[in-house]
Amino acid sequence: MMSYKKRVYIPERFYHIVSRGNRRDPLFRNASDFQAFLHILTQLYEKYPFEIASYCLMNNHFHLQLRSREVPISKLMALINKRYANYYNTKYRLTGHVFEKRFYDKRIDDKEGMLEVSRYIHLNPVEARMVKLAEYYPWSSYPYYKDKHSTVPCFMNIHYLLDYYEGTSTQKREKYCSSVSLN
Repeated sequence: MMSYKKRVYIPERFYHIVSRGNRRDPLFRNASDFQAFLHILTQLYEKYPFEIASYCLMNNHFHLQLRSREVPISKLMALINKRYANYYNTKYRLTGHVFEKRFYDKRIDDKEGMLEVSRYIHLNPVEARMVKLAEYYPWSSYPYYKDKHSTVPCFMNIHYLLDYYEGTSTQKREKYCSSVSLN
């Protein structure tokens, strides 16, 4: 059996995380599944604080742009995926693996990388032709950037990306959102 390469964990860095459903099966079948996943993030955040700069929950996989200063990413992801798998298997009366192998992770080392990864994450449903514009997709963090009146979840840190831009809060949001378009 081939052993896995040990993950490198740097607490100050954000990582692009991707986790897929086993055999590319759906991870989220309806709105309550998406909501359950976000609820799990909220619960875990209270015990093991972490930050998400952007996320997108697709039907059979999810993307997180995540930083965990206190708990190694591999431990945090094990907790997230185990809790969600337990929820999913219980709800749908299934047994066995919900997720395909280990999650993918790539460390993000600079401003360009941070902006590129968040753009990629927020455009995922547009690229998949599920919606015309990022703001039409309900299961991503993009609306927190677009709408200053939205209630941002405790685990989200939108200022990390917005602070790359100059100007007022509104100007920063506009500059970020215009960078997340398919032009």
